[in-house]
Amino acid sequence: MWAMAGDDTAVLDYSAYLALDELMALQRPRTDVHDELLFIVVHQAHEIFFKLILHEFAELQRTLSDGDSGGSLRQLHRLLTAFRSVVGNVGLIETMTADQFNAFRSVLNGSGFQSAQFRQIEAVLGRREAAMVRQYPQDSAEWAGITAAMTRPSVFDSFLDYLSLRGYPVPQDRLHRDASLPLEPSETVQSLLQQVYRDGGVAAQLCERLLDLDELMQEWRYRHAKMAERIIGAKPGTGGSAGAAYLRGTLHQPVFPDLWAIRSEM
Repeated sequence: MWAMAGDDTAVLDYSAYLALDELMALQRPRTDVHDELLFIVVHQAHEIFFKLILHEFAELQRTLSDGDSGGSLRQLHRLLTAFRSVVGNVGLIETMTADQFNAFRSVLNGSGFQSAQFRQIEAVLGRREAAMVRQYPQDSAEWAGITAAMTRPSVFDSFLDYLSLRGYPVPQDRLHRDASLPLEPSETVQSLLQQVYRDGGVAAQLCERLLDLDELMQEWRYRHAKMAERIIGAKPGTGGSAGAAYLRGTLHQPVFPDLWAIRSEM
C-alpha cells in the first residue's frame, strides 16, 4: 500500500514501495570519470523501460486476440509513449563527447547489442533469426527468453486474430501458421488491409497506431546508429560488436511490411 499523510494503515512508504535503497545502489561506476554515471543510468533506464514494454506488449496481444478494440488502442497509446521515452533518452548519451566516452570506455566489457530484453522486443514484433540468440549460452535465461519469444505469435499475428474476430476474411494459413517462422509479406493480407482502411473505424485506427510503432522502432535504430557514430565513429563497438556499421545496416527494415506495402495502392 502507498503511504499517505495521516494514513496509519500504510505498510510501505514511498521509498520502500519503490525499493529505492536497492535501486540507488545499482549504479556502480568502475572509474572516477564524471560521465560514467550518465552512461550507466541511461542504459539502466532503457532496460527498465524494455521490461515495461514487454509487459505492455503481452497485454496488447491479449486485448487484440480477445477482439477488444478499446483496450488495444489504449495499450498501443501506452506503448508508443514508452517507446518515445526510450528514443528520447538517446539524446542524453549524445551530451557526451567522444573524448568523454573514451575516458572510461576501456572498463566496459559489454554492449547494448547484448540486451536480451531488446532482442525479445524484436521477437515480439516478428523478428525470427538464429543470430538473435547466438551470443547467449543455451542454458542461460537470456537464450530461453528470446527463444520462447521467437516461437510465440507476434504482434501482427495477434492483429490478424483481431481482424478475424471483427469479421474480416483473414486467410486460415495466416491464422494457424507456425509462429516460429518469419512473417512474410502477403498480397492477400495487403488486400485485406486496404479493405480495413476503406471501412474506417477502429481497425483502421489500429493500423495507423501499428504504423506509428513501426516508425518509432526505425527512429530508435536511426538515433542509436547516429549516437554510436557520433561517439565512436567507425571504430568497432564495445565488446567487439560491429558498432555503427551494424546499426546502419538495420535501418529501413520495417516491422510490419504489409502495412507499408499498401501505401502505394491507397
